[in-house]
Amino acid sequence: MRLKLLTLALALAAISLPSHGEDLLDAYRDARSNDPVLSQADASRLATGEGVNQARALLLPQVDASFSLSQSNGGNLVGDSRSRSIKGSLSQTVLDFSKYANLKAAHSASDAQNELYDAAAQNLYVRVVAAYFGVLTSEDELTYAKANEDAFRQQFEQSDQRFKVGLSAITDVYQAKAYYEAAKSQTIAAQNALNDSREALAQITGKPTGDLKKLRDDLPMLAPVPADQDAWVKQALVSNPDLLAQKSNLETAQHNISAARAGHLPTITAGLSYGKGAGWSDTNTTARYRDPASTTIGLTLNVPIFSGGLTQSRVRQSIYQRDAAADSMEAQRRQIVRDTLNYYRSVIAGIAQVESAKASVDSGRKALEATRAGFEVGTQTMTNVLLAIQTLTSSESSYSQARHQFILNKLLLKQTAGTAELKDMEQINALLQ
Repeated sequence: MRLKLLTLALALAAISLPSHGEDLLDAYRDARSNDPVLSQADASRLATGEGVNQARALLLPQVDASFSLSQSNGGNLVGDSRSRSIKGSLSQTVLDFSKYANLKAAHSASDAQNELYDAAAQNLYVRVVAAYFGVLTSEDELTYAKANEDAFRQQFEQSDQRFKVGLSAITDVYQAKAYYEAAKSQTIAAQNALNDSREALAQITGKPTGDLKKLRDDLPMLAPVPADQDAWVKQALVSNPDLLAQKSNLETAQHNISAARAGHLPTITAGLSYGKGAGWSDTNTTARYRDPASTTIGLTLNVPIFSGGLTQSRVRQSIYQRDAAADSMEAQRRQIVRDTLNYYRSVIAGIAQVESAKASVDSGRKALEATRAGFEVGTQTMTNVLLAIQTLTSSESSYSQARHQFILNKLLLKQTAGTAELKDMEQINALLQ
């Protein structure tokens, strides 16, 4: 009877029971509203975008106006004198290659931040799914740990009873107790891991983690489409937002070189100025004067000749920065190729891993039944029974992890290819119950 109850407890531990708790889309909506990482990426994007407005502003008309009023104390004989002046100026850049290059650089920098924001948005999908499944995996681990502890407890109690009636040696009791105490320690560790997993999800969503819907048993074990790893690599090199951001950074560096080299070139500025002034004295009314208004229109040509090597140094610095950006882009490209191939192969291998883990669970249950039955009739040892319980629990754990990791790897593959979207979250959410 105890054998049947034990087997039933372990079997129920592996079944994802229906739940009416929070689902994946609920968690994603909370994360979309509250995640500080995505908010930071958005703020960086907007801040960098303002650089375009600032660079463009230097190419637009610049208008200044000033008004001054002054007084000087000349003593009792001379008296006080006062003067005022009004000035206004309008300037417009006619030719300045450095400003044009800086505007192009600002556009490229803004494009890079837009791509990084897209990367952060796609990464949010992965972080939510990883944290959500992290909770589910930890819940399963705790369930299996409790089932394992209960199984070892029953085995310990049975061994103790058999020893008291002379049917087994004290060694069996000690051995069963050792496994039981170790199992209790594992249960405590599993509970602590679950608590941390819940906090990891709450860190993203900004809300406490409640009951979560679980992954259903009948998962569609489908290979990636297209079923060609080279096609996925090609897509990633075209669409991955992190790589696109690196390309924009390289373009920014190229424009910065042009801006630095423009420091050798002349600039032309058109200007219009207007001014007038007046003055008077308290003691000498004839000293009053009023300057006629003056208007000046002209072009200013500025030719840089020598600046102590500053311009040449800026050119060299910009070239070094361009080379660093090129190396960074190449490193990113190689990493993306590696990650794409790894996730594609992981999905393919995951199909076999899930099937193998499921078969291992089925075999483990049968092996435990047979081993327990053999122990009852004296053909199996206590060690064999304890190891059979441990093997079944380990198989249950591997099966749970393989199922969750398979779904996550499919999403990671899409993220690396730069094609992860909300529809993928909806499809994963449809697998919950």
